[in-house]
Amino acid sequence: MTRARPKNRIVKPAVPGSNLGPLPDFVAPCLALRQKDPPTGDAWVHEIKFDGYRMEARLEGGKVKLLTRNNLDWTKRFPLVAKELAGLEIESALLDGEIVVERRDGTTSFTELVADLKAHASDRMIYYAFDILYLNGIDLRGAALIDRKAVLDRLLRGHKAGKLRLSEHLASDGGQMLDKACELGIEGIISKRADRPYRSGRTGDWIKATCHLTDEFVVGGYLDSSAQSKAVGALALGRYEKGRLKYVGRVGTGFSRETAGELWGTAQRLRRQTSPFADKLDAAERRGVVWLRPALVAEVEYRAVTGDGRLRHASFKGLREDKPAADIV
Repeated sequence: MTRARPKNRIVKPAVPGSNLGPLPDFVAPCLALRQKDPPTGDAWVHEIKFDGYRMEARLEGGKVKLLTRNNLDWTKRFPLVAKELAGLEIESALLDGEIVVERRDGTTSFTELVADLKAHASDRMIYYAFDILYLNGIDLRGAALIDRKAVLDRLLRGHKAGKLRLSEHLASDGGQMLDKACELGIEGIISKRADRPYRSGRTGDWIKATCHLTDEFVVGGYLDSSAQSKAVGALALGRYEKGRLKYVGRVGTGFSRETAGELWGTAQRLRRQTSPFADKLDAAERRGVVWLRPALVAEVEYRAVTGDGRLRHASFKGLREDKPAADIV
């Protein structure tokens, strides 16, 4: 999406650790490590964990690109967000954030986001920006997070109710913030080192702590539904360990009738004769399973993992189109 380049308000950051440089085409995202309890201390700030699609927003000369964590261009899927980003009066920028669908109570829902994407409905989608890596000729990745957030705050000041919003942070006790988030029905929190530069990958600079366990798993097979024809009743799941797909159990709840039918249709193109899992499954685990080429990634919520590595009380939330199966380790 392109519009005339604005001239009346150009922000030039002057931030310790920043440098002059060209606008990157894409920056691999900083990823959060999971911990049961959030970190504490003055070195950390805490933000709400969103339940959506991680998205990098690249702006140059009025042209906007929305890029997934694996550098897929999804701009056309979010036209209203792209339009509002194009309205920022800046020369160039690279923002890090998440596209979500908000419920009336303020919580975000990945399931509803997936449903809206399938329906080509973008009116409920919001982009929450939580970091800025580049602005108007200045590479900000070497600056401390707290300084980058100050630049982002100045840039987005006034965007409180549209499609583009700032993800606020608190320098409070991480444990108390997680407890409050769980009370409000929020997925969890992300804790970030306030003094660190932006570093791609799982460096430990960002930590996630959740109220419920949610993760991505590779789909290695399915079972037919007993309640409707041509529909999925359960999925057989795994994740890669040292290049081998390890079985972690099944998910058999969380499917709507429509989703169960769509998954069954998608699965027919991926059928294979043998199990894709490296470990030997027992008779009960094999019974009724139609094996699939491991190409689909499912987001699943679960309560715990058993001693032998099986998911307990798992519920399907949706397929993740932004993550290749090989990355699920």
